[in-house]
Amino acid sequence: MRLSDFSFTLPDELIAQHPLSDRSSSRLLELDGATGSTVHHQFRDLPSLLRPNDLLILNNTKVINARLFGRKETGGRVEIMVERLLNEHHNQVLARIRASKTPANGSKLLLEQGVSALVVRREAEFWVLEFDQPPAAVLAQQGHMPLPPYIKREATSDDSDRYQTVYGSEAGAVAAPTAGLHFDDALFEALSDASIRRAFVTLHVGAGTFQPVRVEHAEDHVMHAEKAELSQATVDAILDTRAAGGRVIAVGTTTVRTLESAAFHAREQFDGDGAPADQALIPWHGETRLFMRPGMRFHVVDGMITNFHLPESTLMLLVAAFSGHQQILSAYKEAIEARYRFYSYGDAMLLWPDRALWQSSIEAI
Repeated sequence: MRLSDFSFTLPDELIAQHPLSDRSSSRLLELDGATGSTVHHQFRDLPSLLRPNDLLILNNTKVINARLFGRKETGGRVEIMVERLLNEHHNQVLARIRASKTPANGSKLLLEQGVSALVVRREAEFWVLEFDQPPAAVLAQQGHMPLPPYIKREATSDDSDRYQTVYGSEAGAVAAPTAGLHFDDALFEALSDASIRRAFVTLHVGAGTFQPVRVEHAEDHVMHAEKAELSQATVDAILDTRAAGGRVIAVGTTTVRTLESAAFHAREQFDGDGAPADQALIPWHGETRLFMRPGMRFHVVDGMITNFHLPESTLMLLVAAFSGHQQILSAYKEAIEARYRFYSYGDAMLLWPDRALWQSSIEAI
């Protein structure tokens, strides 16, 4: 697979810079991967597009105020983007640093309110920093909402609400699971009235979700690691859904990667005996680097709700693996012609699979 095969041209004016006033008023493009056919909807139509006994699984991560500003001891300005909290006892975090000159190990970064962070060491594109105060409290007091790089404005107080899902409960992400931004309480009530259930997984989305793929052959790309968890309650909900003849609909690519990572680990526990995921699935938590790409099979997910993704990104390869390469590119072309809004604050897709594409097993993570 050549990365250039997953490219498209998007007019800048279609990159949504602000959310709509009403979450569920966004548009929804439905794609049947098996036939390539598309239908245009509003997101609030979702209850009529699913079936009773279907199960929506959502990522309940919550975005932290991960963006900090300060200066080096020598006076140069720095921007810190916290990736994750590491060692609570030592107040350590993993972070990216933007500065005119790379900071030296052992130097200090000076923040507001007298807070400082010691530069401990570099780990690939990240830095380990040790704060002189609990970093969670520092982020809560002076951190800023980490809007994606394609949103060309500063975060406002409105983003503190709208760049979060209404159901986020587990703090730890530095980017929103954006497919979930379209849901509101009224839509959840309509889904419940239609006998469509919901369950949750957790994947703390890292800043690497916006990192470009820098290799031409996609299979050479190494994914960033993200913490994820599948609970017993959600496993039970999946098994109950299968028994009732329902479908598992993942809300967002982060949910897909959590479910399919759990299925991979479950198959390892069962000695790779080829048991279907709905028989082998067990609770799981850990780090995932799973890179779903064309030629790979999905073991848990029957349908997917997702936003539109960056060209030549790992997420483009994931949706192409699910619904078909040409089908996805054709649907994107149609969305551009119909003036859909793209990326985090944009519109959404409801994807159904092209199962004929899938191989018999997931490759190693």
